[in-house]
Amino acid sequence: MHARSAVFDLYGDHLALRGYWAPISGVITLLGSCGIAAPATRTAVSRITSQGWLEPLPRNNIRGYAATPAGRDRLGEAWERIYRPTTAAWDGRWQVVVTARPQDRAQRDKVVGTLGFLGYGRIAPQTWLAARPAPELASSLEALGIGFSAFTTGDLPDAPAVVARTWDLTELAEDYRAFMADAAPLRERLAGSMTPEAAYPVRAELVHRWRKFLFVDPALPDEVLPDGWPGQAARDLFLEVADRLLPPARIFVSDALAAAGAPTEPDRPVKDPAR
Repeated sequence: MHARSAVFDLYGDHLALRGYWAPISGVITLLGSCGIAAPATRTAVSRITSQGWLEPLPRNNIRGYAATPAGRDRLGEAWERIYRPTTAAWDGRWQVVVTARPQDRAQRDKVVGTLGFLGYGRIAPQTWLAARPAPELASSLEALGIGFSAFTTGDLPDAPAVVARTWDLTELAEDYRAFMADAAPLRERLAGSMTPEAAYPVRAELVHRWRKFLFVDPALPDEVLPDGWPGQAARDLFLEVADRLLPPARIFVSDALAAAGAPTEPDRPVKDPAR
């Protein structure tokens, strides 16, 4: 688990109830339980801050960091997708997006990464396809300084063949089965008790592995997926194990943040993304 990903996982999975704020010493402690050294954590927080997702925000003379409004939006959207129990309903229409030509390789890579995260597959150099329009498409591409046009259509001849050419579903299915092979024994371990200190890194690794599917799974409708698609079975297993690990993991988070001087009560009521 890389430090940058672990910071995002911590803020998204546990800090929504605390206003997306934590003392930096608490962040270091929590990532340290996952085997990430303090210098790596500090570097990751600094880089994430420079990218506009976090901002330094001291409280009661305690040095800490909070998610920016843009960071909260991205974390909330990501964690809604992580804990969604099923794939969203499909109305039978596809969205086609045509982007302007990127100015350079760096902009191109950002466009590719952003559209992939939003569930779009590239069918031509500047042309992308998705089963559902992403609500944040316009704001995401605007932030990258790239223009685009889009339209929807219900006419996609031989959709399964188009899907097979656009996304590598064979590799994705293998990744889902590998995830289940690793998570199933963990479910058996949870038949007994697990201490908070042990539960936090185990759950962090579980969520980290599952979150990777957000970048590669386009959330396609069942109508175009191969027979025996393992995505939903993997999701069911993830949600079961993650939910059972959450209470002891939250105890460890609360204790670590309290030891770092954070308030014991949330700033204000907010929806818990992990529920």
